[in-house]
Amino acid sequence: MVKFSMFSDSGSRDNNEDNIGMYQDGESYCFILADGLGGHGKGEVASQIAVESSILRFAEMKDREDFLGEAFEHAQAAITSCQERDRSCADMKTTLVALQIDEHEIRWGHIGDSRLYYFQRNKLKERTLDHSVPQMLVSVGKLKEKEIRHHPDRNRLLRVLGIEMDEVNYQESGRLERSGQQAFLLCTDGFWELIEEKKMEALLKKADTPEQWIRLMQEVILKNGRNTDMDNYSAIAVWLE
Repeated sequence: MVKFSMFSDSGSRDNNEDNIGMYQDGESYCFILADGLGGHGKGEVASQIAVESSILRFAEMKDREDFLGEAFEHAQAAITSCQERDRSCADMKTTLVALQIDEHEIRWGHIGDSRLYYFQRNKLKERTLDHSVPQMLVSVGKLKEKEIRHHPDRNRLLRVLGIEMDEVNYQESGRLERSGQQAFLLCTDGFWELIEEKKMEALLKKADTPEQWIRLMQEVILKNGRNTDMDNYSAIAVWLE
């Protein structure tokens, strides 16, 4: 059985540039999350296009073997097309995270610094690696993982949708068997920057539902973000029992 909960909040900002969505077709699901960039209200346009085009592609496909690649390519094409039609959208960009659950296996892909966390039996097993300057510094041994959250260049992204590129340089996971007692958290940087992984794990153990897990994490985020200029923060929690 698949249970899920989705959440998005503007934080301290007037405009919410995050977008989230999902689609179910029998035992197949896709969950999509995006964080728009670009200012002037256009970041939300990019993230909305990315989410809607990905979901539409999932709904259209009969054989979803290549869905992740199709999702990122269609999102990039749709954003580029909008940029060409409307020059006020020329600078808009977005991250994108996609989780695909089929009858027997699970896969995910991402671009940018929105993350996917994978938990097995309430233990964190894996997370996506940000396409950002601090993550690159971690990979070459010049920065510790825990220092990413407060690094001055944490918002400098190396890969996003909406920039000119020959091919969409997204990252895709391997195939994971759908075995139960699995949990996934898709979230934007405004979410994960204000809650550490150990706390996510501890609250997962306490929660009875995906909704409660997100609510408990939101309480921590609001406490840690108090008296700060909080970014938009969004999450999708998915449980496989």
